Amino acid sequence: MDHTPADGVDAPSPAQRARALPVVIQGGMGVAVSSWRLAGQVARAGGVGVVSGTALDLVLARRLQDGDADVRRALEAFPFPQVTARLVARYARPPGERAGRPYTPVPRPSVRPSLAAQELTVAGNFVEVWLAKQGHSGPVGVNYLEKIQMATPLAAYGAMLAGVDVVLVGAGIPGDVPALLDALAAHRPVDAHIHVDGADEPALLHFDPAVLGASGRPALRRPVLLAIVSAHVLAAYLARDAATCPDGYVIEGASAGGHNAPPRGRMTLDEQGEPVYGPRDEVDLAKVAALGLPFWLAGAFGSPQRVRAALAAGAAGVQVGTVFALSTDSGLVPALRDGLLTQLAERTLTVRTDPAASPTGFPFKVAELTGTLATTDVYAARPRLCDLGYLRVPFAHEDGSLGYRCPAEPVHTYLRKGGEEADTVARQCLCNALTANVGLGQTRADGYTEAPLVTLGSDLDGARAMLQRCPHGWTAAEAVAWLRDG
Repeated sequence: MDHTPADGVDAPSPAQRARALPVVIQGGMGVAVSSWRLAGQVARAGGVGVVSGTALDLVLARRLQDGDADVRRALEAFPFPQVTARLVARYARPPGERAGRPYTPVPRPSVRPSLAAQELTVAGNFVEVWLAKQGHSGPVGVNYLEKIQMATPLAAYGAMLAGVDVVLVGAGIPGDVPALLDALAAHRPVDAHIHVDGADEPALLHFDPAVLGASGRPALRRPVLLAIVSAHVLAAYLARDAATCPDGYVIEGASAGGHNAPPRGRMTLDEQGEPVYGPRDEVDLAKVAALGLPFWLAGAFGSPQRVRAALAAGAAGVQVGTVFALSTDSGLVPALRDGLLTQLAERTLTVRTDPAASPTGFPFKVAELTGTLATTDVYAARPRLCDLGYLRVPFAHEDGSLGYRCPAEPVHTYLRKGGEEADTVARQCLCNALTANVGLGQTRADGYTEAPLVTLGSDLDGARAMLQRCPHGWTAAEAVAWLRDG
């Protein structure tokens, strides 16, 4: 499906630009693991650099409180200076002033976001993409989760203000996203459909870009949309209607890091308690190719040999996460990366597909690393609370009003909101844990500091091969060159 470009009839359309994208797409991982630094280095080296679009409002607010000079530099380029002034006044602190004190809270995602929430989300996405695009002309993308629907319209607009080249959307069915991007490229108001548990109809989240200011809006180019899917039937479903058709696909297998699609059919667990994937979960690549759109393969494609295999199968390339997450350019705290590389070298690193960890209900890959929430004692020591709310979902009260709940919140709170107790068992607060992975974890007033929880792909062969080549670590550029040239 072609989309009319917003920047002139002679400009390449998003579908045409999708076909011209590089072979290697870097995965959009975690909360700021795929940081602007990582994405910029990948794009500069000849790949598609991708920033994680998850919780970038929180990332911006906390970096401002830590005195981050790069963030302040990016905000100076934000086209709505009055918004910048408000954000700086509320959150910015000199370096070192916070000194272990709790971060200032940010508004939680909701169906009716306040003006402050809208400004912070738009600006957070602008900052991350703008920084990633500095100093080179390579393509930069942003990765969103369909499970975090309430942030997507605001987030995508911020990324587009910064000139994002590619939007990737996974963890759900992004059927509304093509029309959303078309409207935002023209600065038009949008009404996003938000799923509501227990309601017959979705709620509508209204966003009008004019709320940010009447002047200063640049001409926008509609970005390429790549839908991240795990089945050829889903790819075909999206392609059958011009309104839902993306510009290409990332076909993600069950060995990929982060969230995985559940097995098709009834969930069955093996002896280790991991979901069992079978023949029904295998993707028919010939049927995907027959749709006529470019596609990239993800999950166990992090080596030159696997890149060649993907190309031979008709793919335009690969999306790779783990090799980049372990690079020196990723946002992972160095101590976590060092621990992972040590266990990788010793062949003791285990990545488990946990069917219960994520509040979304999707299986989630967990690296079993000491000192993280993957260990029983660290998990047990964490107070059960939900104060960020990115994975909470709206639900309908009996009177029709909306509430919000998350299976990782305190059990009695979840039950009071009509949730089932079985949904709360072994849930992890991914929102807080993933911020801790990149050094932005909250310190509570009582002194408790949020613990990390690391996700990687379960296929570690590519990362081991890279470690043999670069035993003291590797940069993102070295990873791109290795994957592309072998």
